Amino acid sequence: MSTTPFVVAEATELEKFAFSRSAEIPELREQLATLVRVVERQSNVALLQAEALRRQDEGIKRTVAPPAGSIGVSAMHMQLLHNDRVIIFDRTDVGPSKLALAGGACRHDPNELDMKVDCTRTPPSTTSPPTPSVRSPSSPTPGARPAPLPRRHLVQTGGFNDGDHNARTFRPCANAAACDWTEHPNALAVRRWYATNQILPDGRAIIIGGTGQFNYEFYPKTNAANTDAIPLPFLAQTHDPEENNLYPFVYLNIDGNLFIFANNRAILFDYVRNAVVRTYPEMPGGNPRNYPSTGSSVLLPLKPAPTEAEVLVCGGAPTGSWVQASQHGNFLPALATCGRIKITDAAPAWAMETMPMPRVMGDMVLLPSGEVCAHNKWGGYGGSGVGDWPQSCAGASFIPSRRSARQTICGASPGNSSPAVPLDGGAAPRRSGACRGSNPHERYVFTNVEYPTELSLEAFSPEYLDPAFAALRPQIISPLLLINHGRPFLLRFRVGQPSANGVSVTMASPAFATHSFSMNQRLLILETMKPRAVGGMAGVYEVVATAPATAMLAPPGYYMVFVVNNGIPSEGYGRRFFEKYILLFNDIIYNKHKKMN
Repeated sequence: MSTTPFVVAEATELEKFAFSRSAEIPELREQLATLVRVVERQSNVALLQAEALRRQDEGIKRTVAPPAGSIGVSAMHMQLLHNDRVIIFDRTDVGPSKLALAGGACRHDPNELDMKVDCTRTPPSTTSPPTPSVRSPSSPTPGARPAPLPRRHLVQTGGFNDGDHNARTFRPCANAAACDWTEHPNALAVRRWYATNQILPDGRAIIIGGTGQFNYEFYPKTNAANTDAIPLPFLAQTHDPEENNLYPFVYLNIDGNLFIFANNRAILFDYVRNAVVRTYPEMPGGNPRNYPSTGSSVLLPLKPAPTEAEVLVCGGAPTGSWVQASQHGNFLPALATCGRIKITDAAPAWAMETMPMPRVMGDMVLLPSGEVCAHNKWGGYGGSGVGDWPQSCAGASFIPSRRSARQTICGASPGNSSPAVPLDGGAAPRRSGACRGSNPHERYVFTNVEYPTELSLEAFSPEYLDPAFAALRPQIISPLLLINHGRPFLLRFRVGQPSANGVSVTMASPAFATHSFSMNQRLLILETMKPRAVGGMAGVYEVVATAPATAMLAPPGYYMVFVVNNGIPSEGYGRRFFEKYILLFNDIIYNKHKKMN
């Protein structure tokens, strides 16, 4: 470490000399800039080496067996289901997990690259320690993208090896031991690995991109005309030597078109006509934001009867990080910048700001209060063994209306998460999020490494769940609801101190979280009337809210609904995940589509 100040000082003297001679030697400026960049990289390496030595000196390097109370699997993928359970699963080609399948069941796959016979894998995780109950689909590797379609089942598409053309469905059931995957071979037109799924207004999913795939397709296939992959040149245009356009950030805009962000650029895409509606300006800085450089993104909450939509993109790795990390052991600091853009503006432009800390392979979760919680890693790159400076669930809370970020801590110790796989936002009893274990290695490794595979599950409690806010926290006491687009519905709730300004009602779609992006994540603020007290029932109120008008605003499916009182969302119910109620839109377009096929 003593060499670092010397090198920096030497560069400073050279800088003075260079600028004094710049009139005589024009090329010297460019040479100087190159040298300064080299010095900065050397300084970063020195700092990282010092940090590694500090951790080793303090005994932070862990060589323990899987921790007690672990969920048994490194949760690469996570999806909240409509029956208040979270399904958590990992890839199948990295050796056995720490969970045995129920009843001695085993998976037999002669084409598997690792284990031809595997009697372990990934069950759905619940609030209590999970019990093995679900067989694995074939090769659900990173890139196999699920989407919770309106027919009450989860659809997973693509993967690696013999699973890359397949789709799989999982239907949640009351008896977890009876739930299982159903495999649908060759359901996809092309290999899909690291693609993004987005639910459409008609109930289908569009599958966009993936490794080597500059195209898209639909699932399910409804007629012979849409069985092939359809070219999308934008994905080829955003592909660079490190790829950096995988898991594109995709959002259904309020006009029914798709906002697609890849690398550092974005388009608005009409998937019906296969036409680019508009091209957005490049995000300032020119650095990549998608996997494997791996920033994160959310569509900010939509207001009642929205006329505008805004996207937030944060973090990532600087250009060239993969080469620096994999070939030179130089872990560049992650990006600390965020950009937000109103994608509906006539002349959209990026507004840039800086987070309290840099982030790569992080996650952003929309809280029911309307805030964005960004958490996870500080430095490195999105790939096995190419990261450093992990931080487990260290979060920054972003308030869209204030255009500012403030840092909060999610209650976990540094080092619990790996530098390569994100801690995804999920759910837990009386919580609004869960951080789950991770793995910086290709296989499960628990000993003789600085960052062992992590199998734990940590609950995240936002500050609004502090007991000090108990009197402000509503509790929904209505029955389960089934509603249609544009229709008013009534919620009855109990609260100790109702706000003089009334309450708001928000709806959130359960997102699928992996690799720093929560697909289909959406928070809608509903048109809400002023609540009225219910006679004869102390502290009980009723409020009428109106569902989003169209499936372009809220695609058909299950949603969670919250009553928010003075910034405090409704409390969880019993042992259920999130707050209480999940809604199913009975969408007219989807029903017509179903009859046609």
